[in-house]
Amino acid sequence: MREHKPKNIFVEGPISSERIAKSIQSHSSKTDIGGHSIFLGQVRADKKEKGTVVAIEYTAYKEMALEKAFEIREDIFAKYPLTCMHIYHSLGEVKTGEICLFVFTSSKHRKTAIDACSELVERIKAELPIWGKEITDRQEEVWKENT
Repeated sequence: MREHKPKNIFVEGPISSERIAKSIQSHSSKTDIGGHSIFLGQVRADKKEKGTVVAIEYTAYKEMALEKAFEIREDIFAKYPLTCMHIYHSLGEVKTGEICLFVFTSSKHRKTAIDACSELVERIKAELPIWGKEITDRQEEVWKENT
């Protein structure tokens, strides 16, 4: 039975490969799963007017973000027959090349896991009150716009 309260989706700093690997490995005993879909968001070294991005500093309205993430999670569980779903989003500074978003869905069938993961990522980007301030190699700061 799923937990019916907001889970903390936030990770301070980048999401480590160890956390990702452990999450994947923990599902090997769940033999009713036939497919997983994983999305990893990575900070890009975009070239901006004020320099090249070297990091993004993420902030959030935590309480509201956790409530909204819970609402989105419940909507996705209601729409898709998933076995598992995990969301992790960074707060604080994440350097280029590091992972800032980890979304993981599991289901009996791959298409369900893929479709749910894709919708989940789009809703997270569009609806969660999380902001990123890009830091450039010239120490300029620019608020990031989600695209």
